[in-house]
Amino acid sequence: MQPQELYDKLRSVQNGTVLCQYSMENCEKLTLLINEINELKKEKNVAILAHSYVAPEITFGVADYSGDSYQLSKNAMETNAQTIIFAAVEFMGETAKILNPNKRVLIPGANPGCSLASSITGEQVKKLREQYKEHTFICYINTTADVKAACDVCVTSSNVVKIASKIPSDKIVFLPDKLMGENLKNELEKIGIKKELVLHTGTCYVHEQYDPDLVKYFRIQNKGLRIVSHPECHPGVAMLSDFVGSTGQMLDYIRKLPEENPILLLTECGLNARLQSELPNRRFIGSCSLCKYMKSNSLENILQTLKEPDKAKEIKLDPNISTAAKRCIDNMFEYAD
Repeated sequence: MQPQELYDKLRSVQNGTVLCQYSMENCEKLTLLINEINELKKEKNVAILAHSYVAPEITFGVADYSGDSYQLSKNAMETNAQTIIFAAVEFMGETAKILNPNKRVLIPGANPGCSLASSITGEQVKKLREQYKEHTFICYINTTADVKAACDVCVTSSNVVKIASKIPSDKIVFLPDKLMGENLKNELEKIGIKKELVLHTGTCYVHEQYDPDLVKYFRIQNKGLRIVSHPECHPGVAMLSDFVGSTGQMLDYIRKLPEENPILLLTECGLNARLQSELPNRRFIGSCSLCKYMKSNSLENILQTLKEPDKAKEIKLDPNISTAAKRCIDNMFEYAD
C-alpha cells in the first residue's frame, strides 16, 4: 500500500479524536506498519479479523475481514488460515474459537475487556437458573464462553426479536444487557407477543451514555436528520431513532439514505469512521464515542503478535465449556432460520 492510497481512504475521517487524524505525514508512518504486517501475515498464513469499532487504519489497511462479531466469527470458518488474529475484544475471540476449535486465535489488544461481557459470569447464570427454573435463558452474543455455556440460546442484535418471538416458553431470562432487554420488551409488545422477561443489569458503557434529551436537541437543530442507533442504547433513544439495528444493519440502512439527509449515528465511533471513509459526501454530526477496549487494538500490537505469537494472548477454552457454548450458538442458528 502506498501512503497516498491510505490517505485517500482516510482523509474524510474526522471523528474529533487524536486516534483519527490522518494527515499525509501520519499516513506515511502508518503505511510502513501496514506493509510490514501484510507481508508477514502472508508469509505466516495468518488471517486478520477486525471489528468495525477498531481504528480505521486496521480495518482498511490490514484486515482480511471486517464487520460485527457474529459475521467475523463466521468469516473465521471461511478462511484457510490456521492462525487468526482477532482485532476486537476477548469474548469475540472466544466465539471465533468456539466455532473454529482447531484454529489458533490470538488477541492483539492491550486491554481486550468489555464492560458488558464482564457484567456477568457463568456461575452467576447457574445461580439464576436455580431461581428461575421455568425460564428459557437467552444470552446476547456479547458474553463470555462460560456464560454461553450456561444458557439455552444465543442471540445477536439483529436476530434477538425474531428468536425471542420463536422461543416456545413465555418466560425468558435475557442477559446481560438491560437496555437491550428493555428494547426487546418494547419490540415484542409492538408485534403483539406477550413474554415475561427477566433482565440482568449489564450495560455497554459506550451506548448507555446517549441521552434522549440530547438526541431531541440534535433533531431540532438539523433539518432532515436521520438518527440511527444500536439496540444497546436507552429505550428513550431507540424510540427517537429512525432506525435501530445491529452494526451490519446500520451500515446497510445508512448506505441507502439520500445524500441530503444528515446522519446522527449513535454507536462506537469506529463505525462512524468507516462510513466517513466509504461515504465522504455524507454529513455525519455529533461527537465521537470511543470504546477504550476496542481502541486498545493497534497496528503496533498486531505487528508484535505476528512477530511473537507465543507471547500473545491466545484464546484457550475448556473443552466442556466450548461444547456447551457451541450448543447455545447452534440453537441460535436453528431459531434464526
